[in-house]
Amino acid sequence: MSWVRDLPARADVYEVGPRDGLQNELRTLSTGDKIQLVEALIAAGEKRIEVTSFVSPKWIPQLADADALLKQLKRPAGVIFSALVPNLKGLNRAIDAGLQEAAVFLSATETHSKKNINKTIAEAIAGAHEVAKVANAAGMRVRGYLSTVWGCPYEGAVDINRVVEICRKLADAGFYQLSIGDTIGVGTPGQTSQILEALLKYFKPSQLALHLHDTRGSALANALVGLTAGITTIDASIGGLGGCPYAPGAAGNLATEDLVFMLHGLKIDTGIQLEKLVEAGEIAQELIGRRLPGKYLQAALGERERKKTRRAQT
Repeated sequence: MSWVRDLPARADVYEVGPRDGLQNELRTLSTGDKIQLVEALIAAGEKRIEVTSFVSPKWIPQLADADALLKQLKRPAGVIFSALVPNLKGLNRAIDAGLQEAAVFLSATETHSKKNINKTIAEAIAGAHEVAKVANAAGMRVRGYLSTVWGCPYEGAVDINRVVEICRKLADAGFYQLSIGDTIGVGTPGQTSQILEALLKYFKPSQLALHLHDTRGSALANALVGLTAGITTIDASIGGLGGCPYAPGAAGNLATEDLVFMLHGLKIDTGIQLEKLVEAGEIAQELIGRRLPGKYLQAALGERERKKTRRAQT
C-alpha cells in the first residue's frame, strides 16, 4: 500500500509520563522513585523525557520536588530533560536547577485558559513570548503546548481557524516545536486530518508534534494520521500513566509502549527497546500502585505470568 511506503523512516517519542502522567495521579512519588522511573525510561532508549513541572507546588503538589529532581538526575549523553515552566518565576527556578529544555503551555479556548492558568489567550500568548525569549537567551530549547485543539471540556468543539490563528501568533515565539493536544481525547482521524491540513499550510511537519489522549480509544488512529502527514514527533506516557482530569476513571495519555509497538510494526525506527519499555512500565505500575491502562504493557505482563504458570505445572 502506497501510504505505508510513504511513512517516515524514523519517529521521535517524546515521553511525558514523569510530568503529565504523575501530575494526574493521587499518589505522590518520592524523588528517589521518580529517579528510578526516569532511569528505566533511559535504559529503554528514550531520549526526550519531560521529567517535571516548575509550576507552584500549591497547584501540583505531586511535582513539588522539581528543583531537587533535576539536580539529582544523572544526565546521559544524548538525553534531553524538559519541564513545564508557567512564567518567569518558574523559569528562573528551572535555570537554577540546570534544565535543558523549557516547555510553555497555552489553551485554544478562553474558558480552559482562564481555568487552567487564569489568563486570557492573549495574555497567555504574550507570556509565552516572554518566557521563550528569556529561556532562549539562557541557552535552553523551548517547546510549546497548545491544549484543547480537538475539543474543550467547557466549550465543546473548537474552530480550526482559531487554532491556526493562535499557532501563527506563536510562530515567532522562539519555539523549536509546537505540540498540539487532544486534551480530552475526543479527536477522530478525520478531524485530525483536517487540523493538520490547516496547520501544515503555515508550518513544516518538523515544527509540530501530537499530544494525544486515549480517553475514547482513538489516540493510535490519530497518531497514524499524523505520521501520514509527515509528523514525526508524538508525545506519549509510559503505561498510559495519568488519567484524563475531565473524565474521572478514563484513560489519559497515549501509552508509550502501545505507540512504539505500532511504530515498529510499521518499520519506523524509534531507537527504543520495547522489552525494556515494558520493564519501565512495570516499574511505573508498582510505584503508582495500580494497574495502568497501556494495552501492550498488560498483554506483555499477562504473557509473562502465563509462562510462569506453565513452567510451574511442568
